[in-house]
Amino acid sequence: MNLLDIQLASQSANLPETSQIQQWVDAALADYAHDTEIVVRIVDTEESAELNSQYRQKQGPTNILSFPFELPEALADMEDMPINLLGDLVICAPTLRDEAQQQHKPLADHWAHIIVHGVLHLLGYDHLDDDEADIMEHKEISILQSLNIKNPYIQVTNP
Repeated sequence: MNLLDIQLASQSANLPETSQIQQWVDAALADYAHDTEIVVRIVDTEESAELNSQYRQKQGPTNILSFPFELPEALADMEDMPINLLGDLVICAPTLRDEAQQQHKPLADHWAHIIVHGVLHLLGYDHLDDDEADIMEHKEISILQSLNIKNPYIQVTNP
C-alpha cells in the first residue's frame, strides 16, 4: 500500500483531490514491489522559489522538486528496519497552472504528469543525459497512457 501525506501550503484554486493524487502515485508505483510512504507538499511560488534556490541553486519557482529519502548514516547497519519512506515531492501549484495554460494541456493531465515524473525521480530515474531522459520519458508516457492521458511531450500549438 502506498501511503500519502498531503501537505497543503497553497492558496491556489483547482487543486487535485487526494484520491486523484493517490491514483497517479499508485500508477507510477505499479511495478514497484514495496509499500511506500510519500509526502506530497503543494506550495505557492514563494516557497517553491526558496527551495529551488536552496537545493538546486536556481532562481525562481519550479514545477516540482523531488527529495528521495536517504537513510541516515547512523542507521545504515539497520537495513532490515522496515522504513517505507520513499521521499518528498514539493509541487508548485501556480507554476503547474501556468505551464498547463502555456502548453494547452488540461490542468489535471499536467498534474498527473508532474506527480508521475516526481515519483519516478524518487525511484531513481533521471534525465541528466539523453539516454536517461529517453528511458524516463518512455516510462512516463506508458504510465500516463494507463491513466488515459495523452503523451505530455507532444507539443500542442493550437488549443
